[in-house]
Amino acid sequence: MTIEWRYTVQQELGVLSLAGFLGGDALGRFTGAVGWAVARGTGPVVLDMSRLRGWSAGGQLAVAEAAHRLRAAGRSLELAAIPADGSLVPAAEGPAIPVHCDLDAAFAAHLDAGAEQRAWRSDAWPSE
Repeated sequence: MTIEWRYTVQQELGVLSLAGFLGGDALGRFTGAVGWAVARGTGPVVLDMSRLRGWSAGGQLAVAEAAHRLRAAGRSLELAAIPADGSLVPAAEGPAIPVHCDLDAAFAAHLDAGAEQRAWRSDAWPSE
């Protein structure tokens, strides 16, 4: 199984939302989605994991690599609603990755109310 993704931008905050399971089969797609985010913004990126069913150790390492990639582009990565198993991305040599309890908390930390939003998504993103 792979993941589906959606990328939205409000003001300078990018939100990369994932649905599915971030495991070995999904790493290429995740890397591509991060590339999409890198190319289409300038501010921090929040990885919204509220629709993610879980992540493997490889998925966690891919998130850590995404933090490095964004830092190299002058941006930061933050997490919102990490999977329920409570595991976190390894922090050994990477940039600090702030964690928000949910997407609303991430928005509250960054956005003004009523900000304009733009969005892109993969073909099979789940409907609301």
